[in-house]
Amino acid sequence: MASYEIKTLREDAHSAQRNRAALAAALRRECAPGAHFLGETDQMKYITGTKEFQIDRPTAVTLGKFDGLHRGHRKLLEQVFACREQGLASAVFTFGTPPLELTKGKPQTMITTNGERMENLRNAGVDYLVEFPFDMATAGTEPEEFVRDILVGKMRAKAIVSGTDFHFGHNRRGDVELLKELAPRYGYTAYVVEKAHDGDRVISSTYVREMLAEGNIRKANELLGYEYSISGQVVHGKHLGTTLGFPTVNIIPPASKHLPKFGVYVSRVEIDGEQFYGITNIGRKPTIKGEFPAGVETYIYGVSGDLYGKRIRVSLVDFLRPEMKFESVEQLKAQVQSDKEAVRRRVEREQQTDRE
Repeated sequence: MASYEIKTLREDAHSAQRNRAALAAALRRECAPGAHFLGETDQMKYITGTKEFQIDRPTAVTLGKFDGLHRGHRKLLEQVFACREQGLASAVFTFGTPPLELTKGKPQTMITTNGERMENLRNAGVDYLVEFPFDMATAGTEPEEFVRDILVGKMRAKAIVSGTDFHFGHNRRGDVELLKELAPRYGYTAYVVEKAHDGDRVISSTYVREMLAEGNIRKANELLGYEYSISGQVVHGKHLGTTLGFPTVNIIPPASKHLPKFGVYVSRVEIDGEQFYGITNIGRKPTIKGEFPAGVETYIYGVSGDLYGKRIRVSLVDFLRPEMKFESVEQLKAQVQSDKEAVRRRVEREQQTDRE
């Protein structure tokens, strides 16, 4: 029997304050003139790993992978939150694993892990998040059965919000036209939301991935509406940073985490709700002998002491340079010292500007 969880998640006011504020501000910016922003809440019901659940309130439901919770996704959430004026709770339906992992047999990486996606949606103010198991039975569900039994039946949907290209059900046979056709029969209102654009490009997870692959973290963050981040528990590394005179912290992202271009980034590090500037290397340490998994190694300005075992969030602010293989550890040390000074001067300039 598969394990499952149904949790009520209460917000830690310190650890989530920065991302919550960024997401809330972004939602306000995206709202159409005259729309009401009702997205802030201090708890979310999180249903994962089970098909046996029943939501006890009428809801406005939006559907999708919500990978990255970018500005296009927030247009969907805007409409969902607007439905609160009709007394509907906000709900997001997604799958616990990407469907292509089952249908194509290919491992898929995600801009946000399931845990990060959950936290982002909670911070945005969603009342219910359902991570439905995607298996062969789910893949074979006919479109009308999916609407009737899951969206209307289990989720009590009185409003269903989707994008223009949304498809669902067996062989993706369901589309927005079918959603609108079934609405009178099952007693919900169908809302179809136009895509968000950046110039002439549709804002999508694919677009964000392209920018991450180029190391264009500034553009990726602009499309997301907040800073791309990697979260994890601090683990022991090779202690090379300490040997070279700049102690670092290491986290190993899960294989499912979609990483940006390997290289060195200006970063912001959240530890126990406090923010610190950092300089972060993402990559495989090509100068050091041996095989290393892709890791995230960060020097944190103004922090000392034992952080092993702590969970931290590393948010990427700007790209400094690509990962490089040096002829010697001494060359690596000189380059890292140069990187540290460049970031220190930048931070000092930004802090001076903030004071002015």
